[in-house]
Amino acid sequence: MQIAPPPIANESSTPNPEGNDVKTGDPIAEISAVISGSYVAQLSQLSVLEFSGADATPFLQGQFSCDVELAARNGVSTYGSYCTPKGRMLASFLLIPSAAGWYMVLSSSIAASIQKRLGMFVLRSKVKIISGAQTYSLIGVGGSDAVTRLGEWFTEVPLEPHQVSTGKTTEDPELTIICLPGQRWLMISPTASTNNIFRAISTSLKTVGVAAWELTDIRKGIPLITAKTQEQFIPQMASLELIGGVSFKKGCYPGQEIVARTQYLGKLKRRLYLAHVDDDAMAGDELHSDDVQGQSNGMVVNAAPAPGGGCDVLAVVQEDSAIHSRVHLRSANGALLQFLPLSYPVS
Repeated sequence: MQIAPPPIANESSTPNPEGNDVKTGDPIAEISAVISGSYVAQLSQLSVLEFSGADATPFLQGQFSCDVELAARNGVSTYGSYCTPKGRMLASFLLIPSAAGWYMVLSSSIAASIQKRLGMFVLRSKVKIISGAQTYSLIGVGGSDAVTRLGEWFTEVPLEPHQVSTGKTTEDPELTIICLPGQRWLMISPTASTNNIFRAISTSLKTVGVAAWELTDIRKGIPLITAKTQEQFIPQMASLELIGGVSFKKGCYPGQEIVARTQYLGKLKRRLYLAHVDDDAMAGDELHSDDVQGQSNGMVVNAAPAPGGGCDVLAVVQEDSAIHSRVHLRSANGALLQFLPLSYPVS
């Protein structure tokens, strides 16, 4: 028997930088827009940390799982993770080159704690870490009409994932755009300019809320660590190595020994899966399966409302259970996860 999806409010909203709500209309229409149309969203669930200084690149190279130096040489963005010495992820993020150094885009729920922790290791390095929460805002754009609208702000709109471009006018020197997988773009805008940019783009693109944008990340298999899932997974459990977020050729970083050993000894028992569930779900929800009694054997990483009701989720699940058993949300009697193929091959 199908479980009825949770009620959907008549309106959803995303706070804009001035503190007023940008109304985004009917959530079901928003979800349809991100699947088949062109859309724009203000991404209040994400924050920016800025890294600058002569030692910013080598400092981050020694802290993160991704190859920061390679990204710097190629002038591209990269997914990555920041781990404990035991290899458990404190954060996943998108790292983007900037004029001063780097932007790090991560969950707003953990930005302050990550800034504080990284600051403890700067010591005598010439590195400055600044919260961009008040300085920058994030706008997500997607769909077939997006390139035309973005061309009004950028001389070159990047078309390949991880390519980066900056604003084309002297009035917007800090305006940055990154191409993401799935015909999507992330724009980092000075907060003072965000409302004008957002209004201009939204005249011809559907305005959607945070949940609709999160659905696009979920369907592309891009996990986001939040406060509810910190220290729950090593990077490979969340498929970070499959989306370029882990380098096995670079030097040491916190947790590197555990991450490398897991990769080369093949001892990974839990993997990231895309699934649908006919119930309300959220990050941090435990998962249970018929073949493992009395304890959880997985966790929801991210969840967002799905077009036909219920939720689409990214979930880390014990591989044997996902393949050979039935996996339930929150309890042994909870709604069943219906597994779907990820958009990239999983070895």
